[in-house]
Amino acid sequence: MVRIRLQRHGRKKSPYYHIVAADSRKKRDGRIIEDLGRYNPVSNPVLVQVNTERVIYWLKTGAKPSETVERILRKEGVYYRLHLERWKKTPEEIEATISAWKQDRNDSTDKVLTAVEAKKAALKAEEEAFKKEEQKRAEEAAKKAEAEKAAKEKAAAEAKAAAEAKAEAEAATEAEAPAEEKAEEANSATETAEEKKD
Repeated sequence: MVRIRLQRHGRKKSPYYHIVAADSRKKRDGRIIEDLGRYNPVSNPVLVQVNTERVIYWLKTGAKPSETVERILRKEGVYYRLHLERWKKTPEEIEATISAWKQDRNDSTDKVLTAVEAKKAALKAEEEAFKKEEQKRAEEAAKKAEAEKAAKEKAAAEAKAAAEAKAEAEAATEAEAPAEEKAEEANSATETAEEKKD
């Protein structure tokens, strides 16, 4: 029976794979019938190259993919293409549908965050919230200091005005006092003059 499976290549701890059609009785890295593509899970982004026409040919002739290869083919849309061909879609319709499907899939995978990215995003959001809180506290402290400064200035202005009013009152009383003394002196002088006449 023909199997579509991965054939390991590469060095230790750095594998890459050929996607091959091979007899299921042969060794994993043994003789193959046809080379169908490449798969490199180590690279970033993951490299997948599949000869779609030949894979569909082998699937139609009864070849069975391994679990990993089946997952790869599903992600690449090979099974979706095979499904559309069975529904007698034209090649143009198939290409348009597959490209739209891949675009939607890419958009959805872009939105999904890994655990590390989610943690980084949460930390960043927490840091921004902390900065906003600090800024808010600083603004409130500045407003409070400004209000205290305005209150002190107002109190100083009121004290100055009160001191000026007190000084003016004292000056007025001092001005009145000599006038009163003169009036008293004049009264006493007139009284003494009257007494002398008597």
